[in-house]
Amino acid sequence: FQTLMNGYIKLGDLDEGFRLKNAMQASGVQPDVYTYSVLINGLCKESKMDDANELFDEMLDNGLVPNGVTFTTLIDGHCKNGRVDLAMEIYKQMLSQSLSPDLITYNTLIYGLCKKGDLKQAQDLIDEMSMKGLKPDKITYTTLIDGNCKEGDLETAFEYRKRMIKENIRLDDVAYTALISGLCQEGRSVDAEKMLREMLSVGLKPEIGTYTMIINEFCKKGDVWTGSKLLKEMQRDGYMPSVVT
Repeated sequence: FQTLMNGYIKLGDLDEGFRLKNAMQASGVQPDVYTYSVLINGLCKESKMDDANELFDEMLDNGLVPNGVTFTTLIDGHCKNGRVDLAMEIYKQMLSQSLSPDLITYNTLIYGLCKKGDLKQAQDLIDEMSMKGLKPDKITYTTLIDGNCKEGDLETAFEYRKRMIKENIRLDDVAYTALISGLCQEGRSVDAEKMLREMLSVGLKPEIGTYTMIINEFCKKGDVWTGSKLLKEMQRDGYMPSVVT
C-alpha cells in the first residue's frame, strides 16, 4: 500500500492516493503515520492547505502521533502559501510533542517570517537554534540577508554577510543580488558596484537585471560615464542588454 501511495503522490495523482486510502480502510487496514504524511505532502504541494489541516486533525483523532517529517511538511506548506501564523502554531504543537525541529524546519519558518517582514521573530528563531546547538547554513543566512535588504535594514544584512565570511560560508548569487538591490535602493551606486566586482571575483555571474539596477543608479546621479562603462562590460561578457538597460 505504502509503495503505491508514494507513487501516486509523486505523480501528482491525489485522487488515486485518497482512493487507495479509502480502500485500505475498507479492508480493515488503518493508515499509519507514513501514509498520512505522504498524503499531507501531496496536498501541500497543490496548496490545498485546508484539506491538509483536516487530514492532520484526522490523524490525531485516530490516535497517531505525527513525526518530525509530518510537522515540517505542514509548516513548509503554510509558509509557502503565506500562512506563517498557522505555520508557527504547528511549530508550537511540534514542540509540545517533545519533537526537536531540525535545520530544515527552522529554515522553512525563517523563510516564511522574512517573506512576511517579521524579522524580529526570524531573529528569535536564530537565537533559539543557537541555544539548541544548531548552526545556520547558507540557506539560513541568504534568507535573512534577502529579508533584511527588502525591509531596508542593510546594516543587519551586512552583519549576516560578515558572519557568513567568518564561518567560511560562501555567498551565492541570491545573497549578492539582494545586497546589491538594497544598496541601489539607498542610492549607494559606488558600494553596489563594489559588491558587483566582488561577486564577479568569486566566479558568480550576475543577471542582466543586477547590472541594470547599478547602471540606473549611476545614471540617476548623472554619472553616465560609469554607467556606460558597465554597459560595455556587459556586452563584452556576452550579455544582451534589455530594453530597460
